[in-house]
Amino acid sequence: MLRPETRARARALQLLYACEITGAGSVAAAGGLARLTGPEPRVLDGAEELASGVLANRESLDRLIQGAADNWRVERIGVVERNILRLGIHELQVGQTPPKVVIDESIRLSQWFGGTKTPAFVNGVLDRIAHTLGRL
Repeated sequence: MLRPETRARARALQLLYACEITGAGSVAAAGGLARLTGPEPRVLDGAEELASGVLANRESLDRLIQGAADNWRVERIGVVERNILRLGIHELQVGQTPPKVVIDESIRLSQWFGGTKTPAFVNGVLDRIAHTLGRL
């Protein structure tokens, strides 16, 4: 059984993906998330809060990714990987969750939703950013 926080992160990633693919500028515009989360409002509320925070700070998050991802332009990083990084950086900046937990959860998301090389890439970028932010 997954913790509600882990499920909220996965749902936030799915919501961010939907926003990027459809061009929706807000969590509400993407819609339909409640059907994915099931009856537990804590998961839905957590997912919407995380996704809204990422969408509100997308440009600054992308600048951090650009600085930490050697030889990669943000627009060339896959949609899933880019949103996992944005989500992880947002959580590092908020500081409510220990940085090692944020990185571990981001790696877990990348194992579920990304390609075979995604976990190592996500780990490397988030580790560098956590050090840059002084969180590690």
